[in-house]
Amino acid sequence: MDKLEVKNVSVSFDGATIIDNISISLREGELVSLLGVSGSGKTTLFNVISGLLKPDRGNVYLNGEDITGTSGHISYMLQKDLLLPYRTIQDNVALPLLLRGVPKQEARAEATALFEEFGLEGTEKSYPAQLSGGMRQRAALLRTYLFSQDVALLDEPFSALDTITKSQIHKWYLEVMERIHLSTLFVTHDIDEAILLSDRIYILTGSPGRIENEIVIKEPRPRPEDFELSDEFLTYKRQILKLL
Repeated sequence: MDKLEVKNVSVSFDGATIIDNISISLREGELVSLLGVSGSGKTTLFNVISGLLKPDRGNVYLNGEDITGTSGHISYMLQKDLLLPYRTIQDNVALPLLLRGVPKQEARAEATALFEEFGLEGTEKSYPAQLSGGMRQRAALLRTYLFSQDVALLDEPFSALDTITKSQIHKWYLEVMERIHLSTLFVTHDIDEAILLSDRIYILTGSPGRIENEIVIKEPRPRPEDFELSDEFLTYKRQILKLL
């Protein structure tokens, strides 16, 4: 059974259809990307999946349960890390637990137990302004994980990072996903990023946005260091560019 299933979802605003009849799935342990140009409805679809927006038609299922239009089931991380500048990293990360009513000391202890796993050891008492962009994203990803330890929606989380940092955090995130058995649905505009990270890629095109194509990346994750220079990589990229 799929971890996450979106069936025949459509959304309109002021009479204009934004996304039309979209169906996608996410299996356990997969990283699946939604790739499309700006305005194709990727963020609208994520808002539906997370329960922030109720679709005009269609349904969202998590582990077979209909969660359409209800929030609090799936983690959702936006492009900006949205760490609170006046809270320590420990308290920023523990925030989802505090919102669920976990006592502060217990929430801090539960969050801190994962700091080494997420490469954040030693930053517990630091503030966001004291960390690099990559470390801030790690903290935001841990906070996302603590919100829901099943499925994560990531909306261009690495787009603000420089190329070297992005490459490092790609490798790190795939390793963490494997260790903690996390399934990820990933929005990106970056074709190279989608090919490097994904098991499958859905191509979202048109206005309204529709999913017309799905590309399966056959090479196992993590990809070889020189995969971007390979004929296979270039074949995938040419195929995607023709579809967008």
